[in-house]
Amino acid sequence: MIFAAMLAVSCGVRMRAPAAASPVRAVHTITLPGASSTGVSLDYLAYDRAHHQVVVPGGETGAVAVVDVRDERIAIVPGFATAEVERRGTNRMVGPSSATVGDGVIYVGNRGDSSVCAIDSASLRVGPCLKLAAMPDGLAYVASTREVWATIPRDKSIAVLDAKTADALAPKAMIPLPGTPEGFAVDDTRGVFYTNLEDADRTLRIDLATRQVTSTWMPDCGEAGPRGLAIDRSSNVLVVACTDHLVALDAAHEGRRLATMDVGAGLDNIDLLESSHDVYAAAAHAATLTIAHLDARSAFTARAVVATRVGARNAVATEEGVAYLTDGAEGKILVVTPTGP
Repeated sequence: MIFAAMLAVSCGVRMRAPAAASPVRAVHTITLPGASSTGVSLDYLAYDRAHHQVVVPGGETGAVAVVDVRDERIAIVPGFATAEVERRGTNRMVGPSSATVGDGVIYVGNRGDSSVCAIDSASLRVGPCLKLAAMPDGLAYVASTREVWATIPRDKSIAVLDAKTADALAPKAMIPLPGTPEGFAVDDTRGVFYTNLEDADRTLRIDLATRQVTSTWMPDCGEAGPRGLAIDRSSNVLVVACTDHLVALDAAHEGRRLATMDVGAGLDNIDLLESSHDVYAAAAHAATLTIAHLDARSAFTARAVVATRVGARNAVATEEGVAYLTDGAEGKILVVTPTGP
């Protein structure tokens, strides 16, 4: 398939973000081609730093939008399968929903046919797809082993895919879990993969080499469970996203709780910019993006709280601190740009 280019704080103490932070961010939107009047289902985004592009799997559109962050031109990669599925008594269309970036390759997870496909990052040509036993949720590329790890909530497992040859994805292993995986973070330096158990309010530490769970931590997110994860490798601090707050865990000392911060309801996936130690947390119900700094004491302070839109979530950030959020109801991407110190 060939792409079609289109323009178009201290231990156990919860810190509350200030009610009115200084307005140091500007917000604008990018409309996604192919979105209907009812919007488009958007979940995980990915940022390809080498190619300066944000990858937007487009759900029921059956396409992946690739946004060049330098000029906001959009390239559309079409041809992905879609399917109608029943969830909680409602039928809905599903399609590509997650992405991760490898070495010159973008990997896209598709709920429409339970597959993972490889896309060349430069040409945006779609390569081979590998069908899994059940729908993939989150995808993570593991550079040290050249693998793609896919969380599979319905099977309570993680599928490990061999990605040594970009045009020949192959099944490698299955990791059974004692609950439903949600979120992921990779620490290649220490050989560790992290995921949450949404239905058990647990965070798991998994050894990349043995693929065994080596630790189970309690983020205490509550009945709704934990969602996203991000690792600050230099400080070895793992940040867990609960549905309305962030939790910092000491990954060097068995997940000891270091700090928490309220960020508003509707939190899902998060991003962490390691160069600045800033966490980007978009709360869909609160309609805010909190940019939380993780300082040398592993405490949170709010750099900014930006008004967004109801439903906007799952931010990814560039090295320049520009954040991209999904706004599925409107079929748009929200762009939050620094305008001051």
